[in-house]
Amino acid sequence: MPNFALFLATSIAITFAPGPDNLQVLARGISQGRMAGFVSALGFAAGVTFHTTLAALGIAALLRSSPLAFHILKLAGAAYLIWIGVKALRSQGLAAAGERPRQPLATIFRQSVLGNIMNPKVTLFFVVFLPQFVDVHGAQSVTLQMLELGLLFMAQTVVVFSVFGVCAGALGSWLKRRPRAGVWLDRLAGLTFIAIGMRIALRD
Repeated sequence: MPNFALFLATSIAITFAPGPDNLQVLARGISQGRMAGFVSALGFAAGVTFHTTLAALGIAALLRSSPLAFHILKLAGAAYLIWIGVKALRSQGLAAAGERPRQPLATIFRQSVLGNIMNPKVTLFFVVFLPQFVDVHGAQSVTLQMLELGLLFMAQTVVVFSVFGVCAGALGSWLKRRPRAGVWLDRLAGLTFIAIGMRIALRD
């Protein structure tokens, strides 16, 4: 992999850039704590394997050539994010004893994976991004090289998103020591999910 360093640096820069995935990790960490943020980070990173596989096998090219398929998948992903946001808005916040019901970590992981998978723009990004670092004259096949690049992208995503989630969890813990903070944390998380979903649905 002759462009290893360049690919890694570019990938980290892209992952740090504000986007739907890292904003959702931040929202999870703030509203439900460090572990929720960490598990959400793992879920979004795991979703990268789906997009890498599609890109490597050329299925994404078919998706790109079908505007209707792209539009349907985009709306489905947006609707899923809005649904999560509405559930957060309907939450009752902190209970009288100061403890707020938490979602199971398995649910958070599943929602994060699905949220990443149902964003077709991530697939299209991989179709355009990964081939730039592939050596077409190398000993390895192009498909294998793209899979390796995708795994490397997933690995750095785990690290970067985990930092986001844990730091957000620390901020959430600080805020929760304030009375009635839980309700507003839920509102913040809910509005974030809804705003991201609407942005995905409305953007061309």
